[in-house]
Amino acid sequence: MSQSNDYSLAPFDLVLFGGTGDLAMRKLLPAMYFRHHEAQLPEDGRIICIARSDLSTEQFKAQMAESIHSHISKEFDESSWATFCDRIHYLGIDITVQEQYEKLNQLLAPHPDRVRVFYLSTAPGLFSRICRGVADAGLVTDNSRVALEKPLGRDLESAVAINDELADVFNEEQIYRIDHYLGKETVQNLMALRFGNYLFEPIWRREHISDIQITIAEQLGVESRADYYDQTGAMRDMVQNHLLQLLVILAMEPPVSIHPDAVRDEKIKVLRSLKPLVGRDVLDNTVRGQYSGGTVDGKPVTAYRESKGVAPSSFTETFVAIKAEIDSWRWQGVPFFLRTGKSLHERRTEIVVNFRNVPHSIFDMPRVPNRLIIRLQPEEIIKLQIFAKGRGDEMRLQSVNLDLDFNEAFEKRQMIAYERLLLDIIRGNQTLFNHRDEVTAAWSWIDPIIETWDQYQVEPTPYAAGSWGPPASSALIARNNCGWIEECL
Repeated sequence: MSQSNDYSLAPFDLVLFGGTGDLAMRKLLPAMYFRHHEAQLPEDGRIICIARSDLSTEQFKAQMAESIHSHISKEFDESSWATFCDRIHYLGIDITVQEQYEKLNQLLAPHPDRVRVFYLSTAPGLFSRICRGVADAGLVTDNSRVALEKPLGRDLESAVAINDELADVFNEEQIYRIDHYLGKETVQNLMALRFGNYLFEPIWRREHISDIQITIAEQLGVESRADYYDQTGAMRDMVQNHLLQLLVILAMEPPVSIHPDAVRDEKIKVLRSLKPLVGRDVLDNTVRGQYSGGTVDGKPVTAYRESKGVAPSSFTETFVAIKAEIDSWRWQGVPFFLRTGKSLHERRTEIVVNFRNVPHSIFDMPRVPNRLIIRLQPEEIIKLQIFAKGRGDEMRLQSVNLDLDFNEAFEKRQMIAYERLLLDIIRGNQTLFNHRDEVTAAWSWIDPIIETWDQYQVEPTPYAAGSWGPPASSALIARNNCGWIEECL
């Protein structure tokens, strides 16, 4: 199956397993509605939602309308919604019962030549069963794809097992492993910034960059996800996928083209070049934290161990900070500081590139580096901090920002990540999706860290909800003569 750069869409059947779930209602169905509203879907494009609930299609549409309207009320258009609903079909299927796949077969059979996308918006434990179910029902065609949400396994062994099971049914080029961060506009612009502008390439290396920080901070705690989260933790939930994906885009070498294989080859090289953290190196270069009680955004927060569904003595981490290094000519000696956590001071996903100081300052001013700040959420901006002479007679420099605010720079409505990802799956464009080798390389780096924590019984360090995490996180970065961005302002 060849990759397509054609931005038109062929007729398709998008089959959403887990069609009544949170992801489908909050992200997937709204994403397809927006594409429909902007006339970017072909007339012969259906969305088939599958769940266990015994609902008619009309009952499902009513439930869908109530849920989606609450998420996209400002953009909701009654006329577009009515025609969008014509695309929707609902099937109540117990996916563990093979005979019930015949219901889906009856709906798909009249259109064997359409693109078929099986989107698995379900628990990972059901991935294999669904793939085997559609295969045994004869539903997998040469023009089929399967899309999977994270997490893909909980360690290298389980990830390999899932990938082997997928490979029994689908070719690698038919498999779309999703990390929705890669669909964000700012991540796309990170690629454009690096490889579309000569300005940055000569300085995008160890001689000019002192350190890079990547932060994914959440204000929310575990909320209703405690049962899932207590078996997963921040390392598996966020570091293994989101943080490492941002790291590889920052660190990769320029690909020979924008072709999916060329881009993913360079990403895999970065993951394989990560300096292994094993044994005592893990204790020296990682911080494991867990939030205690506190206040976030003026609201009281219960300690993680007191949350419903969490074991009272749980060692599950809700915060991770890591000093990572890449063994390559470009990045040797440049630390990449990664951190993520729940119940932190504010919601922020941000990349900070700190450049080296000028070798000799002729001005009476603190030695503060230039910074490139790339924020993915809550707003999406790129900011370059430079120095200029302030107003007045004295030659005194002050920091000023060169800003790119995407909401101001572009009139067109900013797409949510899933809009781009879903359409790329239908087109057959794998650029923004993880190859099997990426998943393997990421787990190969993550597993020894978790194993060392278990071996040394590293209990998470408590941190107050509403703070920026354990003090050990600041100590980790300070040992390298650096500081997190909020500590340096």
